[in-house]
Amino acid sequence: MAQAMRPNTAGGLFATDGKPHPLQDTLLAVTLVLGLTAFISAQFHHLHLLSSWTGLIGILTGAYGQWISVTTRERFGLILGLGLSAVGFFLGMAHGGLFGGVVD
Repeated sequence: MAQAMRPNTAGGLFATDGKPHPLQDTLLAVTLVLGLTAFISAQFHHLHLLSSWTGLIGILTGAYGQWISVTTRERFGLILGLGLSAVGFFLGMAHGGLFGGVVD
């Protein structure tokens, strides 16, 4: 029963390879917060500046986080944040864009 001797690495929310990854965890948290902000604010037409800018910044931080990520769990959270950021960015662009243009 060799599998009984393997350590359990599936536990914990930010389970990693046993090493700390503070930059990756910070980028993950920032991307998720920006993604949620962009997605929620995109539901309101008059908040298009907030949704488009937070979406754009969330896409950039998420892309950099994906580039330097180490574990699968970091990548999973970054993909969620990237998706929310992208939807918020595109809806913000459709509602008026980055610089306040009015779309009827």
